[in-house]
Amino acid sequence: MKNSRNQSKFGLVAGVLLALSVLLMACGDSTATTASTAAAGTTAAASATTAAAGATTAAGATTAAGTTAATATTAAAAGATTAAATGEKFKVAFVYVGPIGDGGWTFAHEQARKKLVETLPNVEATYIESVDENPTTSEAVITELAQKGNKMIFTTSFGYMDPTINVAKKFPNVYFEHATGYKTAANVAVYQVRQYQARYLAGIVAGKMTKSNIIGYVAAFPIPEVIGGINAFTLGARSVNPAAKVKVVWTNTWYDPGLEKTAAKSLLNAGADILGQHQDTPSILQAAQEVGKYAFGNDSIMESYAPKAHLASPYWDWSPYYIERVKAAMNGTWKTGDYFGGLKEGVVDLSPLNAVVPDDVKKLVDEKKAAIKAGTLDVYAGPYKDQSGATKVAAGATLSDKDITSINYFVEGVDGTIPK
Repeated sequence: MKNSRNQSKFGLVAGVLLALSVLLMACGDSTATTASTAAAGTTAAASATTAAAGATTAAGATTAAGTTAATATTAAAAGATTAAATGEKFKVAFVYVGPIGDGGWTFAHEQARKKLVETLPNVEATYIESVDENPTTSEAVITELAQKGNKMIFTTSFGYMDPTINVAKKFPNVYFEHATGYKTAANVAVYQVRQYQARYLAGIVAGKMTKSNIIGYVAAFPIPEVIGGINAFTLGARSVNPAAKVKVVWTNTWYDPGLEKTAAKSLLNAGADILGQHQDTPSILQAAQEVGKYAFGNDSIMESYAPKAHLASPYWDWSPYYIERVKAAMNGTWKTGDYFGGLKEGVVDLSPLNAVVPDDVKKLVDEKKAAIKAGTLDVYAGPYKDQSGATKVAAGATLSDKDITSINYFVEGVDGTIPK
């Protein structure tokens, strides 16, 4: 979290930001929010990476202790209906963990936000980028967005889960949607995509293409989403090459190009000739290309950053979900829930494979993709074992969605540990 500034600097920055805001509105740019002020005089950084810990929390907008789930849902629906009746634009806000130019996770969400506005012109959709997952910081930012009259707020990173829940309690007339989390409320839904399906397909390519049988994997944080992706990638690789090992290095960051590249180089130096990743930048690809090796992108199609090294990218299209959910909020049919779409729903895919990938491998990937879509191939179907050799899923069994979203072990074939 940024160091606090003195009171005089708060006033100066707030005045400048207010002037900039008026100028942007005059120019017709209602898209980007990179800095803002909260009622207590708190400012967000110009890049919106943080909001000060002293930001006020929903002044004058707290709910009564006895508010029920039905009341919260009704209040939100009434607000949406009123906006529609008066001809006002329906205000939606997005909270991003990285910059929109990261080339990965946040870039994918930003492309979906743009598609939302193109599809629903009566929607005003703004964003704040690079918001730290520190609870105090993110809660202040989310609170401010609710105070500014946004009827729907999408918080797009796992670390925003508790702050989203906390703010939602104070604003029952606002719809909240949290990406990759698991806590819901009357006015809070969660959404995720089956990233593991595309990672399994990428693993097949890696297993077929490796010559050293050492495949590196640069991973951000040890949360179920990331752990499950590593497992799916490994299961895919070993389904075609049982000798393959997937060596994991943790970075403990979503976005740090330099650190990610250093981690990638350490894996290459350890003998990996192909790299997988769960990071938000193309740094891993660039590290691989510098030494003539191969790698996969992540979240978005990253081919342009390192075309020679890029084998493919598991990527996500959030636009169908955003469009559907905003429509529901606008017409008063929104309900809380837990979305988990995949290849079948068109929100997950593996990008076209590099020309260096043999035709028989491309054919195999297409067949497996079709099978997953048809429901005849389940990535986590047994039998398979964990690192210790113990059977985790027996033959004929598989993981439930609850199991997938709480997975906390590595499968056989992963070389690495899960930090506690």
